[in-house]
Amino acid sequence: MTAGTTVTTTVPPDITAWPPLDEDKRSAGQRLLHWAADGEGPRLCLVRGAGGSGKSALLAWLLAGTVGRPGLTIHATVPSEGLTTETFAWELGRQLGYGALSPDRLLDRVGADERPLLLLVPDLHRAGAGPADLPSAASETLVAELLEQLLALPHLRAAVEVGTSALLATHSGATVVDLGEGDGRDIGRASYADLAAAVPRTADDRPDWSRAPAPVRRRILDAALRTDGQEAAVRGLLTDPGFLVHGSAAALTATLADERIPVPGRLRGVWRLAAPELTAYHADSAERAALLHAAAIGTDPDLAEYLRPLAAQHWWSAEWSRPTLPVTALALIPGEERRLMASDATGRLRTYDAKGGTGAPLTASLRLPDEAAASPSVHPLAVRPRSLAPRDARSALLLDGSDALLPLVTEDDPTTAFALGRIAEHHGAAALNEEESLVTALGGGGTRSPYAVVGDRGGSVHVWSLGEYQDVPHSHRVHEQPVTAAVCVDTADGLTLTFTAGADGSVRLWEISAEPMPVPVQQRPSRTTALAAADTSVGPVLAVAWSDGGVHLWHVLSGRMRELPWLRRCDAVALTSEGLLVIADSEGLSAVKLRLDVLWEQ
Repeated sequence: MTAGTTVTTTVPPDITAWPPLDEDKRSAGQRLLHWAADGEGPRLCLVRGAGGSGKSALLAWLLAGTVGRPGLTIHATVPSEGLTTETFAWELGRQLGYGALSPDRLLDRVGADERPLLLLVPDLHRAGAGPADLPSAASETLVAELLEQLLALPHLRAAVEVGTSALLATHSGATVVDLGEGDGRDIGRASYADLAAAVPRTADDRPDWSRAPAPVRRRILDAALRTDGQEAAVRGLLTDPGFLVHGSAAALTATLADERIPVPGRLRGVWRLAAPELTAYHADSAERAALLHAAAIGTDPDLAEYLRPLAAQHWWSAEWSRPTLPVTALALIPGEERRLMASDATGRLRTYDAKGGTGAPLTASLRLPDEAAASPSVHPLAVRPRSLAPRDARSALLLDGSDALLPLVTEDDPTTAFALGRIAEHHGAAALNEEESLVTALGGGGTRSPYAVVGDRGGSVHVWSLGEYQDVPHSHRVHEQPVTAAVCVDTADGLTLTFTAGADGSVRLWEISAEPMPVPVQQRPSRTTALAAADTSVGPVLAVAWSDGGVHLWHVLSGRMRELPWLRRCDAVALTSEGLLVIADSEGLSAVKLRLDVLWEQ
């Protein structure tokens, strides 16, 4: 949904300018439209009516009419059938631009949001999922745990479909749009046997969930929980990887939350990790397989192996996972694409094999030079690298958590030590003279020669060669806000492209022999957490990790973008020329193979 500001108007919108509406619905449509446009009236509109009366269709009509029409913005529409408090919060957070958040964190973010927000909530009376004896199965739980608190916020308004229930009936003064009698349909109570009979079979008589009707996939797990043979029916679904890929993600999330229900292998932990992304409406079956495979690859080998062929058909799939301490800094070593340099939360630096299929460590922890170390320990405890710019496998510039640049030279190499020390000294002296020169970001890159890209609080970017001595850097004011991430890449036609992110959510491009691009590559209300770039077989590719959990992949020459959903927030990323994206997060390192030949086809 498009975010924006709802404009209050005292002139009711003309219903004839909206999409066509059946004659018997025009009065209800006019009433709903007037409520939506009147920012000074009741903040809650209840859309009532029996099954088949057209309630959901009326809300869809209102939403369709706002598309491309200024003056009225619907900020989020959350169809609530089968959602619990948690899955509703995830979806609302995604649509409002925060990412999938817990209910408590969502309430905090909405409370701090300065926009007057307008929400549509179809099918609230069909909310709830999981075992019937748990609160999550009742729509009243979603109301009590989340909707009531949202509706207490003075800048939030909502139109909510409640059927013939008494949900939210205690809100006196709410506008009510009642569509009356319907055709009596109750599509939510079909038996498990009837739903199971509607699932096509494969040649070897297994359920073919890829061809099952959408209502069957959406409702069969809840029906299994109600049937007399509940245990066997539920077990049959949870042990079928095809159902895990095609079944209702919201129903599976609610069911697997019940510790009383036995599950195969480590499915409960795998699902829990992937659930916030699996429940996103954009996740098709191939992407769900890729997400589940990524969650299982380091946790449940049997499930991972089953999902691998289907995940490999998607445009991205997990290659390996190396659980370890949280990784805070990560970079490819120039000239040695199979090698990564990484720092964990304790400050230890290691190198890893990026392309070996396992991400195996290649060296023990690297040491700072003797004059920087307090003892022969693997690393001074006071140093916590938050970004790296390697020169080679034995030397690098580090940006410490204290915003200090530090040289790392692990062998007796006075020339390299002098060059790296000169860069650190240059920026240290500049920061002492001017607060705007304080270093806030460090990145690396380069294939013809290794580079370090330094960003500062004033928005300036400084590019240094690490391959040869350079007295002063190439510098330019690129951002209006402090620089938060940086990376550079050499292209086949001899250009050196520098990408940097600012605290205002902008990502900018600067070719160091020219002026920076006049407009950002991207501008979002989130914060960039990491950048990576590589010159690939399809040209330069930029990876941007965001604080809301998204990872955006840009084809630089065409400007096309694809979003890669990930299981956790990315703290650092690295990208090889062959399309291997290595992600560092709170659980360690993971590698994702990108199919560059099909990545931007859709």
